[in-house]
Amino acid sequence: MTWSAVLLVTAVVWAVSVIRSVRLRALVYSLPLPMTLVLVSTDNNRVEGAQLLGVLGLNLFFVTVAVTHHRLRWPILLADAAGIAVYVALSAGLLAVVIPFEVALVGTLVLWLAAMLLLRRRARLNTAAAAATPADDPAAAVETSNEGRPDGLPPLLKLVVIFVGAILTALLGAVLRGMVVTFPYSGVLVAVEARHQLREFSRHFARNSLALVGFLTAYHYLQDVSSAVALGAGWAAFAVVAAALHLPLRPRPAAPDPTTAAPTTGPPPGQPSPDRRPATPPAGDATPGDAARRRDPATSTGGGPAVVRRAAQVRPPRPLRPSVEPPSVR
Repeated sequence: MTWSAVLLVTAVVWAVSVIRSVRLRALVYSLPLPMTLVLVSTDNNRVEGAQLLGVLGLNLFFVTVAVTHHRLRWPILLADAAGIAVYVALSAGLLAVVIPFEVALVGTLVLWLAAMLLLRRRARLNTAAAAATPADDPAAAVETSNEGRPDGLPPLLKLVVIFVGAILTALLGAVLRGMVVTFPYSGVLVAVEARHQLREFSRHFARNSLALVGFLTAYHYLQDVSSAVALGAGWAAFAVVAAALHLPLRPRPAAPDPTTAAPTTGPPPGQPSPDRRPATPPAGDATPGDAARRRDPATSTGGGPAVVRRAAQVRPPRPLRPSVEPPSVR
């Protein structure tokens, strides 16, 4: 492996180390940058069935590291060594036989689909278990307390450690012959950086590994034409598959169209709204407990409010006195 490849592996691992999102970490790591450099800068520029099954070896590497580190409580470096041993053993078995590419492609797709179904089922079970767990459960708090814990190394010191590790893994990958194409150069160091989130990282990378299958498949069918054409087709296939994997599965609910919204029902014309009372009750209405009162034209003045007048007492007319006095008796 050339120095340019070592520098690129260092840059990829350092970028992964500074990214906080686990999903984005897995996407950046799945970029086929080390594969491209190995295919360009070494004599192992052929992709056959064994190299395609090497993508399964990458997933098996991360699963081994996650199981030994989280369940068996091994130190992260020892868990990394166990993952490398599993990958080397798988590579030795794959190189011992000739595997047709089409057989390897079908087997890889079937195993990937089975893994996705299993991961989805486990995600549902974990969601149900989390819903049933009380919020104040101390065990759940301890389990998630290490998520996202920042690393204590300064960025420059971390870069030096990654660079030394990239050289060591490059020397180890040089003895794998054709399987060096899919050797986890940066995966060894990425596992150390993402050690607190290995299980979640492994799930995201298993999903993104289908894009690596697309890259190797396109390269295989065009490698006899030209290396440049094969690499271009491989990167295009990787981009298309990766974009399809990250598309939302369920469309978001659309906002209601104001033109098709139900009209607001208002009071009939000529009637007051229900939250207001008429200033003057209509004629003929009667309030509970009171007798209905009607306007009397005799007691109304113009258009103003009714004025109740006291009825005038009518006195009987006085008897008229005679205007002519009776003649006096003379």
